[in-house]
Amino acid sequence: MDKQHAHKLLDELDPGQLAAISHLLEVMVDPVARAVSAAPPDDEQATDEDRRRFQEGKAWFAKRGGKGIPLEDVIAQFDAVPDDPQ
Repeated sequence: MDKQHAHKLLDELDPGQLAAISHLLEVMVDPVARAVSAAPPDDEQATDEDRRRFQEGKAWFAKRGGKGIPLEDVIAQFDAVPDDPQ
């Protein structure tokens, strides 16, 4: 099979099938996505403290209109130098 044949087959798919194939291709070519998809499920139960902290975090973001702290502000607060200056 060559790329031209694969393109022809892709053109014949309905939107749902195309979405499924697109996801499969992304996992196949992205090593991080492949590792995540192969990872075992997280079976650790959430604790009451986990749930409390999650709710605190949601409230914190809600008070700030859903926005976090810009990375530049965090870096400045700790007098840090970013590894990858832009």
